[in-house]
Amino acid sequence: MSRAADYRRGMAPTFHRGELDREDVQALLALHFAAMRDHSPPDACHVLPAAALRDPSITFFSVRHAGELLGVGALKELEALHGEIKSMRTAPAALGQGVGRLLLSRIIEEARRRGYRRLSLETGSGPEFAGALRLYESAGFRPCAPFGGYAKTPFTRFLSLDL
Repeated sequence: MSRAADYRRGMAPTFHRGELDREDVQALLALHFAAMRDHSPPDACHVLPAAALRDPSITFFSVRHAGELLGVGALKELEALHGEIKSMRTAPAALGQGVGRLLLSRIIEEARRRGYRRLSLETGSGPEFAGALRLYESAGFRPCAPFGGYAKTPFTRFLSLDL
């Protein structure tokens, strides 16, 4: 069994802030960037390159188990009471093991800790995004209007969670 699955047997993963300079994080973000570019129309692709995740308005998280990177995600402050989820990605070896739910829970927890009243996200609608959409909807996210300067497109889905 991989170390990525060990946390499912009671061994807790660890969450980290930053880590943007770590090689495995850079590789996972490069994979994420390429996949979003491959599966999104150019006018609806809002994936941030790794360098943009260094913006002071963004808090970048990684989750690990026994040193192995399981996934990444980020929380961007849009305004004092409103945050946005950015760049969530599970490492290929950890897919289907609940890592996305762990990251989402950590980001929601951080948004509540900051006093946000609303947490939003933008994602795609193709088959490659079906799992992510199910995850967000199961956590209580509901469709919303475009926010934060995004334009509505036939491909784009906007979701929000009242905190």
